[in-house]
Amino acid sequence: MAAIDHFNLRSFDLNLLVAFDALMQERSVTLAAKRLRIQQPAMSHSLSTLRVILDDELLVRVKNSMEPTDRALELYEPIRELLAQAQHVLRTSKTFDPSIDERVFRIGLTDGLEVLLLPELISGLRRSAPSVSLAARTIEPLGAADLLDAGELDLIIGCYNSPASWQHSEPLFKETLSCCFNPQLLGFEVPISKHCYIETPQAVVSLNGELWGCLRPALEEIDATINIVASGPNFLATLMMAREAPLLTTLPSRIAGLYAPIFGLRTSAVPLPFSATSISMVWPGRADREPGSVWLRGQIRGCQVVQRGLRDSVSTMAAE
Repeated sequence: MAAIDHFNLRSFDLNLLVAFDALMQERSVTLAAKRLRIQQPAMSHSLSTLRVILDDELLVRVKNSMEPTDRALELYEPIRELLAQAQHVLRTSKTFDPSIDERVFRIGLTDGLEVLLLPELISGLRRSAPSVSLAARTIEPLGAADLLDAGELDLIIGCYNSPASWQHSEPLFKETLSCCFNPQLLGFEVPISKHCYIETPQAVVSLNGELWGCLRPALEEIDATINIVASGPNFLATLMMAREAPLLTTLPSRIAGLYAPIFGLRTSAVPLPFSATSISMVWPGRADREPGSVWLRGQIRGCQVVQRGLRDSVSTMAAE
């Protein structure tokens, strides 16, 4: 493709090409002005400017009509083709057909959300979008937005309450916390007491390797401390710890409800006033109306965990 001289091209009013085409079509300044819905003096000015720039009369009077010069006839077809291409580009919008289009979507999720969303999401894609693939990765909330800006991810899902102003977000559902323990190692009554929860050794999820892990912000919000003695890189690791040792582990309630029974653990409501966490999906502003991104967001909204979360929110609002 030939290089474009932007510096010199910017001095040429591209609207003059539209005026030239109208003049060649109508062979009349008055009729060309009507076609473009402008005043006749403005069209006359455009013709005068074209004559100066192209160093040619372009249209000359022959008896009672205006006839194009040889230079005008030479330019007519290339300019008309150029305008037709521009019109096609501007009118043609990109589409996305999930039934036939090939596409790889890259999603980032905070720990635990992948097991809630991905199985159902992939199952749906296999049925309705056989050529669409999903590349998912676990990410930390801190710095996740930068991955969107860098184009490494198409969408992120997690605890992102304050995305950048150039990004778009949508709340999906709210998540509460529950604690899990091995009833054979800890003989607690359910629900466990506040004293037991605070004093009993705990294992927590930590995405960055810090001992206090993902519970730190929630504990700081209510100015509370608990007896954290271990951290693991994901919720499966902490569930395994709680199965093998007399420990509590605190997890999102949906994760605890699904996986604690598999590990032989009991669950209990957390006896501290933790606020429910809003889980949102965030995407870059540049993709807000991109058909593929719009479609993917619709698929996520349709997942059962999101739909249940919406129903729970409505029920909570009605109760209040």
